[in-house]
Amino acid sequence: MNLHPIGRYGLKETETLATMILLEIVFLAIVQGVTEFLPVSSSGHLVVLAALFEQFGINIQERLTVNIVLHVGTLLAIVVFYWRRILALLGQDRRVIGLIIVGSVPAAVVGLFLKSYFTETLEHPLTAGLMFPITAAMLLWTTRHKSGELSCRDLSYSHALFIGLFQAFAILPGISRSGSSIVAGLGVGLKRNEAATFSFLLAIPVLSGAGLLEGIAIAGGANGSVPIFVLIVGALVSFVVGLASLFWLIKWLEKGRLYWFAWWLLILAPIVLVWQLI
Repeated sequence: MNLHPIGRYGLKETETLATMILLEIVFLAIVQGVTEFLPVSSSGHLVVLAALFEQFGINIQERLTVNIVLHVGTLLAIVVFYWRRILALLGQDRRVIGLIIVGSVPAAVVGLFLKSYFTETLEHPLTAGLMFPITAAMLLWTTRHKSGELSCRDLSYSHALFIGLFQAFAILPGISRSGSSIVAGLGVGLKRNEAATFSFLLAIPVLSGAGLLEGIAIAGGANGSVPIFVLIVGALVSFVVGLASLFWLIKWLEKGRLYWFAWWLLILAPIVLVWQLI
């Protein structure tokens, strides 16, 4: 990621800048790996951190590219964690494929629209600060809702679309994708672990599509200021950290502790808002 005009520096300065860039990406990848699965909005945290870096003179020119590439790392974590359920889609859970397709439509439509016309909004920390409390409210709702009895294959197509709409809402930074889709799943009567399973199965086509589009752009040279090897390192780090976070989330969800994460968001939101508005 060419954060600075490296060509203006000597070899030593260039190596120092490259090291700084790599450390920044690794740090962001750790944040992505933790926050993608824990219901606190990975995109919101990455947007806030990128703006914080800029305030200290570190200009991350391609926040959305880095964001999407790090999401690819966490996508791999989903595939590894749920590999048995993914294989089951070819057998006893074939019906779930149709549900995933229906549930993915809202995010695909909304995502393409917002990325085309509202990129600056998607990269602005003020948006994240405004959305964090909404995620917190959804998580606090789970304290009043008991686990349902449905499994993924029991969902109707209208239920899948409903969950997909919540996932589409999470394209806004500050709205947790995992949190909103799990909450929607609980709302239609899924068991807690099944709500998490459908949420992350639903993430596969969305994250795959976003990663594919960004990969084509990078290969075509549209985003050439970000060294590919740095992005690969970031994706690997987000994969490892994300896999550990996913194990942690499932345990907390099964114990009904999803709402605990709301308190962090309610602390973070006013801090971000004061920082951006004053």
